[in-house]
Amino acid sequence: MKQVKKRDGRIVDFDPKKIERAILAAFIDVDGEASDYAKEKAANIASYIEGYYLDVDEIPEIEDIQDLVEKGLMATKRKDVAKNYILYREERTKIRNKNSQLMKNIKEKVEASDVQNQNANVDEYSFGGRMGEARNELMKDYALNYIVSPMARENHLNNEIYIHDLDSYAVGMHNCLTIPFDKLLAEGFNTRQTDVRPAQSINTAFQLVAVLFQLQSLQQFGGVSASHIDWTMVPYVRKSFRKHFNDGLKYIEMADLQYGKEFDNTSIDDIEYRKFPKAYGYAMDMTEKELMQAVQGMYHNLNTLQSRSGNQLPFTSINYGTCTLKEGRMVTKALLEGSIEGVGKVRKTPIFPCGIFQCMKGVNRKPGEPNYDLFQLALRSTAQRLYPNYVNVDWSVNVGYDPEDPKTYVSTMGCRTYNGADINAEPGTNPQTKDGRGNICPVTIVMPTLAMEAKEYYEKTLAQAGPEDTVKSLETDFMELLDKKIHEARDMLVERYNWIISQDPSSAKFMYENGVMLGYDGKTVESAMKHGTLVIGQIGLAETLQILIGKDHTTEEGMELAKRIEQLFKDRCAQFKKELHLNIGVYYTPAENMCYTSMKKFKKAYGEIPNVSDRKFFTNSIHVPVWKEMSPFEKIDIESQLTGYSNAGCITYVELEGGVKNNLDALEEIVNYAMDKDIPYFAINVPNDTCLDCGYTDEFNDKCPMCGSTHIQQLRRVTGYLTGDYKTAFNLGKQQETEMRFKHSKELKGWR
Repeated sequence: MKQVKKRDGRIVDFDPKKIERAILAAFIDVDGEASDYAKEKAANIASYIEGYYLDVDEIPEIEDIQDLVEKGLMATKRKDVAKNYILYREERTKIRNKNSQLMKNIKEKVEASDVQNQNANVDEYSFGGRMGEARNELMKDYALNYIVSPMARENHLNNEIYIHDLDSYAVGMHNCLTIPFDKLLAEGFNTRQTDVRPAQSINTAFQLVAVLFQLQSLQQFGGVSASHIDWTMVPYVRKSFRKHFNDGLKYIEMADLQYGKEFDNTSIDDIEYRKFPKAYGYAMDMTEKELMQAVQGMYHNLNTLQSRSGNQLPFTSINYGTCTLKEGRMVTKALLEGSIEGVGKVRKTPIFPCGIFQCMKGVNRKPGEPNYDLFQLALRSTAQRLYPNYVNVDWSVNVGYDPEDPKTYVSTMGCRTYNGADINAEPGTNPQTKDGRGNICPVTIVMPTLAMEAKEYYEKTLAQAGPEDTVKSLETDFMELLDKKIHEARDMLVERYNWIISQDPSSAKFMYENGVMLGYDGKTVESAMKHGTLVIGQIGLAETLQILIGKDHTTEEGMELAKRIEQLFKDRCAQFKKELHLNIGVYYTPAENMCYTSMKKFKKAYGEIPNVSDRKFFTNSIHVPVWKEMSPFEKIDIESQLTGYSNAGCITYVELEGGVKNNLDALEEIVNYAMDKDIPYFAINVPNDTCLDCGYTDEFNDKCPMCGSTHIQQLRRVTGYLTGDYKTAFNLGKQQETEMRFKHSKELKGWR
């Protein structure tokens, strides 16, 4: 019996019946039935091919046999069937090639042979990381080829509009969330295996914060945050204080008296407590110790509880600094002191949670304000540990917040997510409420690609134009194309939103069962998701301006065009929000991995263009290019002109030298300057090199000046968060960007 060689190299027995079935399938596809003529021709062609190979020594390959099938069909009077068979064969070849590339990609991920460091907090060499990355390749392929629309797929593949987290798209998962800790700690919550009682002490409350962060992070693909943790913890400081006070009464004052749970919400400064000074002093001392231990436990847990594939820690953020009650001030102080102290045996800088200090006029900005001392402590922590970042409670975009309700204050996540006014807020609730809301899903417009497309179109039009033809300007062509793509970005968001709300609530049972996401009615996912934000992001403003006018927004001409671009984003998103009754906003994308991958695609399409693609990364969103030499105040002046166009998240950074530790007054001036310039979210980058042998932390790069060790961790910021050693954790684009960052403090006279 003759044999045949399959495409994968296997040798199998030749079966003419398979040829007959394939030919009949082609006839049926065209005619809708297998006629006698079709059966006759199928049998004849199969018999001919079988006889053809009887006297041939070599083993035929599948492709050779299919070539003969094509010739046999072409020799019949049914050319339409032959064409159908040829097209089917081509389509199958495309699918096989695609699957072959997919398997190649999966193989690279499984073997960690092409590690890209797409997420700086994922270890792609680990078992979990390799499994996760391989799974992601499959899920991304599934989303692109079976879920998204052709328009969305084309935009993504053409490097025009990037679809974030395609692997999560496949299953209909949403992005991030601000957790309503006030509710969950007070009422308790259910998990898959058990239920958790309400917290009865500050120690338990902080333990549950870590647990809740971890549980919710498994229901989504983005970050989780606490919007006002200092206010949240006030009742639990009081509960612990009452317990310690009663112990003091019993064992120190020897008083036959106990204060019951009716005092749980009584201020620890209450006159009733102060009647017993010894018990009061004991209770204060013990409460402060318990609080510090609780904070240290939270830092430890959030830097060790790996809950996602690739040994990834939950992306956690905590906002604090506005509570002027004694209990809240104690919490903020403990959080900052815990940050300064560090974690582990060598006191390393905590990667998580991202600390965010909420700057608020009349509360903590100036001497004499009740929490000014905590602002000073925050600056000290920033100088040593990079955290906290600073968010502006008085930001003009957060108009309508309630000064009496910290749930409505400006809060954010490390990456920069901000939830503005909720168009779907329930009657009687403040639309600026942040708890229980998040970024549902983002897309990002790759503006340099659009700029090049517009330029090519403009130059072609100009070349073909006659002497009397009117040719639009390059800027006009670009703005029209950008407008078109912003509309397509809207459609892509709505498409994904509809896929997300089509999921069953059981997909995120913890989130829905416990009311973690605001507004859930017990029936539909949409009842909760409609309160979140759908965002249209952007990347590469600086490079886009270079393509269009040869200047970036550090020039007057560049800034003028930049404002036109950002106004278009703002106007369109406001229009979409009103028309669709969904919270669609302008997002200044973090683009950790995308800054590198989108540049690679751009270079492949357009080559290396000076000041555009002569580096390994695109400049994130509207940022001043990192290599520009200017003072921190100049950088703030430039970016503050654009941050107001974003209502869904943005951040401004400045780079300072390690000497900032010795000049906190200058650091305070810079932070206040940013707040006064209406910057919504501000972060300061200082070198953070830690000796992993002796624990010394400062700017020293490759060798510890204290013990001489070369076992060094070089901690740097990426997209708002911190990560491990940037030389191993960052992708190649982010590594180069980090190394090119100009130290803005060099432009400050007398800095040291």
